[in-house]
Formats: sequence, C-alpha cells, structure tokens
Amino acid sequence: MGRNIQPIFCVSFVFFLLFSVGKMEDDDVRDALVDFMNALGPPRTIQNTTNWGWNTSSDPCTNTWHGVTCDTGNKTVQKIVLEKLSLTGTLDFESLCKETSLIVLSLKFNNLTGDLSPEISNCKKLRHIYLTGNHFSGSLPDSLTGLADLKRIDISNNELDGKLPDMPRITGLLSFLAQNNRFTGQLPNFNYHQLQDFDVSNNDFSGPIPDDTGKFGANSFLGNPNLCGKKLPKACPVKKRKKNLNNILMYSGYAILGLIVLVLVSLLFLKRKEKHEDTKSVDSEKKGVNDSGISSGKNRSEFSITSAENGGVSASLVVLSSPVEAVNGMRFEDLLRAPAELMGRGKHGSLYKVIPTGGIPLVVKRIKDWDISRDEFKKRMQRIDQVKHPKVLPVVAYYCSKQEKLLVYEFQQNGSLFNLLHGSQNGQHFDWGSRLNVACGTAEALAFMHAELQNDGIAHGNIKSSNILFTQDMEVCVSEYGLMVVEDGSQKSNAFNLDVYAFGVILLELLTGKPVQSNGLDLAQWVNSVVKEEWTGEVFDKKLVVEGANEERMVALLQIALKCINGSPDVRPGIGQVAAMIVSLKEEDERSMVSSDP
Repeated sequence: MGRNIQPIFCVSFVFFLLFSVGKMEDDDVRDALVDFMNALGPPRTIQNTTNWGWNTSSDPCTNTWHGVTCDTGNKTVQKIVLEKLSLTGTLDFESLCKETSLIVLSLKFNNLTGDLSPEISNCKKLRHIYLTGNHFSGSLPDSLTGLADLKRIDISNNELDGKLPDMPRITGLLSFLAQNNRFTGQLPNFNYHQLQDFDVSNNDFSGPIPDDTGKFGANSFLGNPNLCGKKLPKACPVKKRKKNLNNILMYSGYAILGLIVLVLVSLLFLKRKEKHEDTKSVDSEKKGVNDSGISSGKNRSEFSITSAENGGVSASLVVLSSPVEAVNGMRFEDLLRAPAELMGRGKHGSLYKVIPTGGIPLVVKRIKDWDISRDEFKKRMQRIDQVKHPKVLPVVAYYCSKQEKLLVYEFQQNGSLFNLLHGSQNGQHFDWGSRLNVACGTAEALAFMHAELQNDGIAHGNIKSSNILFTQDMEVCVSEYGLMVVEDGSQKSNAFNLDVYAFGVILLELLTGKPVQSNGLDLAQWVNSVVKEEWTGEVFDKKLVVEGANEERMVALLQIALKCINGSPDVRPGIGQVAAMIVSLKEEDERSMVSSDP
C-alpha cells in the first residue's frame, strides 16, 4: 500500500507546482504595481492591516492584495478598487499600466492630487475608470481617446481644467461624468444616442449644446454660464442676415459667371489631355514596356516582373485620404522598383509587402480576373474612401489601368486573426475576453459599413480570418473591404447576406480554434453535426475550457454563429442585428467581471 501512495503523492506535487507557480503575475509587473501603490501614499494604519499585500514578497493573484481582482486563471490583474482609503499621493499611470490587462480602475473618494499623465494610454484594455471625489488638476490627456475599449468615465468632483480631448473617438463610450470641475471650451460632439449617463454641469464650457437628441435634460448642462441651448436659460444667438441683398446677388452673379468660364476651359483642357494619353497608351501597349523604360532588369521582385510584363502605363497612384506620408506623390514605377516580398496568393489575387523609398512598409494587393471598368473601379474606391470606421483598414492609394488593378494599404505588423488562431502565437495568450473583443469589433465595423454602403451595393465580399488584421496596438482591423463583387446565383443583393454567413464562420473559428478547412473537413458542417448530436461542449477550443471561460456565454456566441450560417439565407439576421447581440453579450461579460463595482 505504501508503494501506491508515493506515485500519487508525486503526481499531486507536480500538479501543485503547475497550478500555483505557473499562474503568478510577472515580477516586473508586480514591482510596478507596488510602485503605483507607493505613489498613492496609503496611510500607515492601512498598510498594517491584515491581507493588505501590495509588496514585492507576495503575488497580487495567488496571494491576497487589498482591492485587487485577477482573471479566472490567476495570471493577470484585471480590476483595482481602492475607495475611501484616505490616499493622499498621486496617480502613477506609468507604473500602473505595466499591467496591460487592467480593465477596471476605481479610486473614488480619496485625496489624490496631481495631473492625469498621458501614460494612461498604455492601459490598452481599460474599460472603466472611476476617479470622482479627489483633487486631480490639469487637463485630460489627448492620449485618453486612444483607449478604444473605454465604456465608462467618472472624473467628476475634481479640479480638472482645460478643453476636453476629442472624446467622440472613443466609439463605445456609454457613460461620461465630468461635473464639478473647471473644464473650458466647447463641448465635443459626443454620440448622445449611445450614451447612457452624461453630466458636465458646473464647469466653464461655452458655445451651443451639441446634443440634438433631447436625451439629457438641463441638469446635465447647468452651471456653465457661457453654454447656450434650448434647454438652458441662455439661448444661442441667431446669426444676423446681411442687409445689402443687392450686393450679394451682384457678386454671386460674378462668381457664377467666372465659374462657368473656368469649367469650360477645364473641359477643353481635359479633352485634349485625354486624347493625348489615349494615343500614348496605345503606343506603350505596342512596345510592351512602360514609359519609365522598364523592360527588364536585375533585383526585381516577382511583383515587379509580373507588373512590368503586363505593360503598365506610367502614372501617379491615386492617393486617397492617406495618413501615410510615403505614399504622397508615388508613381506606379516607384512600386515596380521597390523591394517586394510575396506574402500570399489567393483566389482573387496576390499580396505583396513593399518597402518604397522612405522606408515605410506598405501592402500591395494585385487583383486578377475582376471584370470591372476603370470608371466603375474608380467610383467604387472613392465611395469606399468616403466611409470611415476606425476598425476598417482604409485604402491609401490605388492604381487602375487596362492591365493592372493595384491597391495600397499600410502594413499591419501584428498579422491576422488567422495567424493568431492557427499559426505560431509567439507566447501570446488569446483568451476568451480577447476573442469576444475581436468578434464585437469586427461585427460593429461590418454593421457600420453595410449601413453606409447598402444603397451602393458594396459589401465586403471576402470576409475571412486572414482579412481580420491587428494594428500596432492589437486593435482589430477589417481589411480589403469591397474589393470583390460577389454574387450568389443571379441576385447581387445577396452579397450582404454572404458577408453575414462568412462572419458566422469567423465566430466558429474563434470558438473552436479550428481552421475553416482541415483535412477535407468543413468547419461549419462539423459544428452543425456536433450540435445536432447534442455534444455542444465538444465544439469549444480546449484552451478556452482550460482557461475557465464562461460556458454559458460561449454557448450564447455559438448560437449567434449558427444563426449567421443558417442554410436558409432569408432567415439569417442582418449584420446590424448580429453586432447588437454580440455587444449585449460583451456587456454581460463585462458586468460579470465588474459585478462588485460600486
């Protein structure tokens, strides 16, 4: 009997080591959190209490630290609540945000002073921040608007001043409380339709109230003597009309006449130029070379060779609203000469990483077999460029000729969802919360684009996990929107419906961790067969199960995915409905995470 006990003891000991030591917070993060607490200036009487923690000889997750809540795997700190503790120091975001998984920060009703530093933007996953009832001063840092996941901000009852940053950039904001401060300037145009709580009373804002929804009453704006609006005692001044109507009409007539002359001259010039370029294009096609003289050469990439062999015509790329300085003024030949690396080939074309002069890496999508005229292509690109969403990767430039259709994007160094799920993760932990964020961000982006481009008939057309990219800050970003005209049967309108189906498949990838096709197995068919046999638990990625992700919410996301891939297209929900369901699920997940929030 003694011989049997020893192996069991050894196995138990190994399990103890795995589940205790392996789940500790990193030492560097722990030390930074201790520095954060020291800066807060806790009284000695509190530090001497039992289970205070907050020292370098213990761990915030495996030991007890006052006010700290970790994730279900006891690996990272996700919530810090330190309220009514008579803290008298400052808020050290530089140290605090070494913990990049922090979701909730509450320091209500203390005596903290100093400003709120720009390093707050390093807390990338921060969703809730409560700082009411302190003595913080200075202005809100512009970097605050870079926190894309922020939902609730309470900075009321402080001594903050200056103008508010561009708060509408935080697209998911639900609550903004900033009453009883010293803020100045005009109010930003918040998304008042989305906000649930809003109060900027007793500050020094000026100008008109931008809220045209009527959702928030006068109490949310009172105490700002220079604010005006229908809800306030001070009405906004009516702009006076100019008295001399005759002069206005006279000058307007001159302007219209001048404009007509200018248009006629421009049309004449363009007509001559078009005729000249048509002749030039025919000559180039006969020669089989472009105007730069490129016909052969050394050290050219496959991209350069195939493009040159197709007889490209020298022209400037059409640069759209590009934030990439290196694209401005670039010509087609510049792309041909630049070193290029083939990143992949697909059914619709090839993808290259190109590093032009200037050193900023770009991605060039070379499209094949797209039967679309140059004018239609141009109109399509310009219309897509008019619709902006922070989670949709914009086309920065394009080139279109009889032989070539090229699109230029800014290179995203953190790769795609496909690589994160099915490739080498390089130590990255893709947990349930991160997967739900990807699902939510992608759905919101598609819902926005569908709503804006419905009348134009421009759907994405090629939704897949390799087209879901991650920015430098690991924010989700949908790429290649609208590059393919997809039809199901004879009905072009079904392109939007097919986007919903394809998004449902992405949800299945997130839930199962399996690729769409593997050893001849179709993912959607496999999931349907497993669910039909009532083995739903077998669907989920084992990594999520080990993590301890909430099975009820995983099943809820699975149900959404199954609605998207329903075999009857007419029964599938619109992407707007899908996004609303996932947002609701994410909020439920957040509420469970912060259930003890004050």
